[in-house]
Amino acid sequence: MAGYEDFVDLGYKPNVKDVIAVFKVKVPEWEKAERAFGAVASESSVGTWTDLNIWAKYPYVKKVAAKVYSIEHTPHGYWIKIAYPEDHFEQNNISQFIASIAGNDFGMKAVDGLRLQDIQFTKNIVKQFRGPGVGIEGIRKIFEEPTRPLMLTVPKPKVGMTTEEHADIGYQIWTGGLDLLKDDENLTNQKFNPFKKRVVKTLKMRDKAEKETGERKSYLINVTAPTNEEMMERARFVKKNGGEYVMIDIIASGWTSVNSLREECEDLGLAIHAHRAMHGAFTRNPDHGISMNVVSKISRLIGVDQLHIGTSIGKLVSPKEEVLQCQAELTAPKKTKENIREHCLTQDWNKFKQVFPVSSGGLHPGIIDQIFKMFGTNIMVQLGGGVHGHPKGSHAGAVAMRAAVEAYLDKQSVEEKAKVCPELKVAMQTWGRSLPK
Repeated sequence: MAGYEDFVDLGYKPNVKDVIAVFKVKVPEWEKAERAFGAVASESSVGTWTDLNIWAKYPYVKKVAAKVYSIEHTPHGYWIKIAYPEDHFEQNNISQFIASIAGNDFGMKAVDGLRLQDIQFTKNIVKQFRGPGVGIEGIRKIFEEPTRPLMLTVPKPKVGMTTEEHADIGYQIWTGGLDLLKDDENLTNQKFNPFKKRVVKTLKMRDKAEKETGERKSYLINVTAPTNEEMMERARFVKKNGGEYVMIDIIASGWTSVNSLREECEDLGLAIHAHRAMHGAFTRNPDHGISMNVVSKISRLIGVDQLHIGTSIGKLVSPKEEVLQCQAELTAPKKTKENIREHCLTQDWNKFKQVFPVSSGGLHPGIIDQIFKMFGTNIMVQLGGGVHGHPKGSHAGAVAMRAAVEAYLDKQSVEEKAKVCPELKVAMQTWGRSLPK
C-alpha cells in the first residue's frame, strides 16, 4: 500500500542523512489528523491521492520517501516533523529542493493550513553550496569599520527620480555620514533612470564623497533583470566601474537566479545584498506559508552576504522572536541553537561565513537605540523616510542618523545628543520616539 497514512511512522528515528522539516498543520474538521499529516509527507515526496501500491511495485522508491516521525498537539495546532532522505534531492539545486518540501502540499484539501516553520539541512547538503562569499568580516573590511553599525538608505521616492537626482541623493547621504546608498526593489533599468547611466554617475559621486569625508562609501546596485544572462552582464558592469556590491530581489528573481549570481560574484569578488520583497505573501500568515527563518537559512546556504530581517518595531509585520531567530541563523559562527523561536531546529553551518543582518522598515533616529538594544551593534540599519523625511532634507537626515548611532555607542541618549546636534534636534521634534504604523 501507499495511502497517506503509510507516510506516518512514529517509530522512525532520523539519521544524519535525513533532512528534517517542521510544519504546523491545520486539519479540516472532516479529515483524520493522521491522514492529513501523511498527505503532507506523501505529496512532498513520492506519493499521490490514491493508492498506487507503490511499495509492492517499486520497493526501492521507499528509500527516498518522506516520513512523519513526530506529532505534537498544542493549543495552537498540530506540529509535525518530517524526515526526507537526502538522496531525494538533486545536488546543489535549491529550486528542486524547495519544490519538493514546499510544493503542492500547500494547496491540498487534506489540510486547511500548512506552515513550513524550519528546515534542517544535512552536513552533506550544506557542503554542496558555497555560502556567503564576503560575509560580515569581509564587508567590515570594505568600510574599515570593525564594530560600528553600518547605515544605509534608499532614495525617496524610490522610483521616478532622474539619474542625476538619484546620484545627488547618494552624495548627500554619504557626506552626511551614512555608509551605503541602496536601490530599492523596483528600481532596475527604467527609462527615467537607466541602469548603466545610474551606475556610472552614482559611483562617481561616491568617489567624490569618499575624498571629502575620508571614509569608505558604497552603493547597493540592483542587478535584478529579465534574464540571468542580463543579470550577469549587469554585475560585470558594476565591477568594471568600481562597485563592491550587487543587489538582487531574491524572492521575485527565484533561487536559481540567486545561485547563478552567487557563482558569478565568486569570480568578480562582489558582495551580494539580498532584498526580500514579496516575502510577506507567504511569511506573514502564522498558520500558512513559509517562515522568514526558512528564507534566511536558504539565503545563507546559497551565499548572499546581507539580508533584510525586519525590525519588530517598524512599519512591517515582523514578530520579535522571528527577527531574532533570523539573526541567529544568519550570524551563528558554526551552529545555531534549537528553539530560539518555538519549533525551530539547530543547524550546523560548517565553515560558512556570517551574513550581515539588515534591520529595515520604518526606522528613524528616535527609535534606533531600540534596534541596538534588541540585536546588538553587529548589524546594518536601513532608513528611508527616516532620513529623507527630515524637514531639512536628506543630508540633514543622514547627519541626524549618524549622530543617533554615535550617541548609542557613547552610552548617551538621543535627547542629550540632540542638544549639540541641530539636525538630530529637528528629527526628534519631527518624530520623537513614535513607532510607525
